[in-house]
Amino acid sequence: MVGESKRIAVCDDETAIADLVGQLLTESGFEPHVFYAGADLLEVHERAPFDLVILDIMMPGLDGFSCCREIRRRSDAPIIFLTAKDEEIDKVVGFELGADDYVVKPFKPRELMARVKARIRRASRPAEAPGVLEAHGITVDEGSFEAALHGEALSLTPKEFAILTCLVRHAGRPLPSKDLFETVWKEEANAQSAGTVMVHVRHLRKKLAAVDSSQEFIETVWGVGYRIG
Repeated sequence: MVGESKRIAVCDDETAIADLVGQLLTESGFEPHVFYAGADLLEVHERAPFDLVILDIMMPGLDGFSCCREIRRRSDAPIIFLTAKDEEIDKVVGFELGADDYVVKPFKPRELMARVKARIRRASRPAEAPGVLEAHGITVDEGSFEAALHGEALSLTPKEFAILTCLVRHAGRPLPSKDLFETVWKEEANAQSAGTVMVHVRHLRKKLAAVDSSQEFIETVWGVGYRIG
């Protein structure tokens, strides 16, 4: 059973919503832990990390973005934002901080549980053997999650690292934004996915240019996508 023995945290200051999600998780075979404040969630997560976290964004005190940032520093557990904030910029910020999915309130219970189960399944898959990839002066070490340009370390977010890894692995071949989004975010592409990828690629270019501005390492192939030059 997908949900068997999986510990899932739910954090929302709207107690009715948090309790409802907790009930849905119980009915789906998971072990829910419900919190109404971000600080309480982080205190428990530090002692015993959860298998997945469902977070609201707009909470008093420690908001969802801050919680996501702290969780990502300590764990690679899947994070799903469940929030009333539906602006594209909020989604982009959430993904940049390391979130894996974004569900807008009011939500459909069956859809939320389907997404939870999908994230748990993906997180439970055995990982491919990590390796060191190189292309055009860029080195990506999948085992240590480190990237460098001309030997100089790059400070990347998890999503930036994943995008760069995809591009280096397919060096010379353009990858469509749709494929990058579905590989990195592990969900079906939508109307906003191309913009989300574009924002991350823009940030990657800036970080690469800070080391070597003499050339553009990530090229845009118009009508297709992106590739390592």
